[in-house]
Amino acid sequence: LPACSAYQFDHCNESLCKIMTPLPPRHVSPTAQLRIMATTDLHVHLFPYDYYADQPNDAVGLARTAALILKARAEVAQSLLFDNGDFLQGNPMGDYVAQGRGVAPATPHPMIIAMNGLEYDAVALGNHEFNYGLDFLDQVLSAADFPVLCANVTRLGKACRETYPILPWALLTRTLTLSDGTRKDLRIGVIGFVPPQITIWDKEQLGGLIDTHDILDTATGMIPQLKAAGADIIVALAHSGIGAPDARPNMENAATALAGLPCIDAVVAGHSHLVFPSDHFLGMPGIDVAAGTLMGKPAVMAGFWGSHLGIIDLTLTLTGQAWQISGSHSEARPILRREADWTTAKPTVASAPAVLNAAARDHAATLTYVRRPIGFTDTDLNTYFALVCPSPCTRIVAEAQHAHVTAFLRDTDHVGLPILSAAAPFKAGGRGGVSHYTDIPKGDLALRHLSDLYLFPNTIRAVRVTGAMVADWLEHGAGVFRHIHPGTQDQLLIDPSFPSYNFDTIYGLTYRIDLSRPARFDQAGHIRNPDSRRITNLCLNGKALDPRAELIVATNNYRAAGGGDFPHLKGADRVVLESPDANRDILVRHVLAGGGSFGRQAADVWRFAPMAGTSVLFDSAPRALPHLHQLPAHLAIDAAGCGADGFARFRIHL
Repeated sequence: LPACSAYQFDHCNESLCKIMTPLPPRHVSPTAQLRIMATTDLHVHLFPYDYYADQPNDAVGLARTAALILKARAEVAQSLLFDNGDFLQGNPMGDYVAQGRGVAPATPHPMIIAMNGLEYDAVALGNHEFNYGLDFLDQVLSAADFPVLCANVTRLGKACRETYPILPWALLTRTLTLSDGTRKDLRIGVIGFVPPQITIWDKEQLGGLIDTHDILDTATGMIPQLKAAGADIIVALAHSGIGAPDARPNMENAATALAGLPCIDAVVAGHSHLVFPSDHFLGMPGIDVAAGTLMGKPAVMAGFWGSHLGIIDLTLTLTGQAWQISGSHSEARPILRREADWTTAKPTVASAPAVLNAAARDHAATLTYVRRPIGFTDTDLNTYFALVCPSPCTRIVAEAQHAHVTAFLRDTDHVGLPILSAAAPFKAGGRGGVSHYTDIPKGDLALRHLSDLYLFPNTIRAVRVTGAMVADWLEHGAGVFRHIHPGTQDQLLIDPSFPSYNFDTIYGLTYRIDLSRPARFDQAGHIRNPDSRRITNLCLNGKALDPRAELIVATNNYRAAGGGDFPHLKGADRVVLESPDANRDILVRHVLAGGGSFGRQAADVWRFAPMAGTSVLFDSAPRALPHLHQLPAHLAIDAAGCGADGFARFRIHL
């Protein structure tokens, strides 16, 4: 290096000292952590038990989820525990409590006892909470030690009481320890929402008693109330699925659009029985699976039946007196882990004794309730192949509905019209997994078997429609199938996003389904391919169905009110029979009236139109293999190895 003069050395040394002089410390806002835990769509699954199969089931149960709750709560200093609705209906224990023993101050609902014991901080209502009527709901909720939320429902007339136990929102407080050692209160606003369609789905129970309102409109109107009450952050408990990011009137699946509203800081979603974050939502607009966010807001959806515990970990920054969310992490912790081959699974936790104890008496009573023999079947009844050929399970339901509607319309203006009956398989794999099938062996029938044939507490309806409308009804249901290209081998047959309960078979007709043609309707009931018709050779009593013919179709209140977005069924003007009788009860009475014995194979109502040189792949449970010989002779089907997620794969030669 060249030599420096004395001046140069002194000057450089002075400059260096200035550079190395410490700057005044920059102010860093302190942070704190808060954990949000959530369950959703429990459907009265308290025990790890399948009442329909009458055997333990490690894949379900709040008793299992409770162990995850206790562990997750112990991991952090401050947390909140929420449930996102559909906790009072959905399995035989729910039916037993609601329709058998009832509830009273001395005998609260076992789900409420368990939730009180787990110290839930708030619970939102789901659509199925309303299935048993408002009086039952009020009685159940009167024992809750936590706020019950539903912002977009208002009561009418005499139904509006001072004792009404449901709130639109609640304000909770947690004292957080910040990174600088200080402590500060955080006020959390929590608001709950339910699909506004409940007044349609449960019209008989709710008509004239409540009004429902658009989720997004309600949120927009009530958020200022929460902020004025002092909420630092707002968490939405939305019993609503993760759908489109753009707002539409009366959205059923509004969680994504809700997350896009200003001042909504986190969203707990539900209703659709899915898990978020998960790969199911990859590539969908407004959704970041890796970040666990909807529209940039932290979110979670915890599956169904207690399968997962949803967790959102928030990092909060305090700037002055204002809290802001500066970071988040979302996850859904499972109660069960599948092995790599999906043939075996192991629980991640043992059941929490407190939950088992809370429901022990009702569990035992439910077992007695569902084991009562009421009939006999001389053939196996299952839904393993209910999406590829007519099923004896749906035929039985359709026969019961047909007999009931025929008797009630005998002395009306509708007498003489042909009466058809629509039924769909409720348990046919799909999102429910490899165990989600009806499987009733031939022999004695107990009440639990008939509950397995008809899962939901729907009530009977009949609609008057034309032949053209019936054709569209079937076209919409045929959307469960993918577009199959002639001459191509081993194409996947089923659209996994299409619920099996929307695949209606209409008994009393015969028809073919031509898979070479694209679906006429999308799942929202909009015409997608106006020139396409998959339903061919549609006949009534062996003759082509006249599009102008007037017909009666027996169905349920969900479908008759437009549930599933079926065309022509959204107006009440077509309903000609509206009865309080539950479809499940009608099924039980039908079995008893027939001497308690049934079991004929399903009639040849429909089949796929032939396609030379074409095959498709269809997934069902491995337990389906022994039942291949029971399928109709025309269905050319054979085993084709293993599918994904533990399913067995079958090949159908069209």
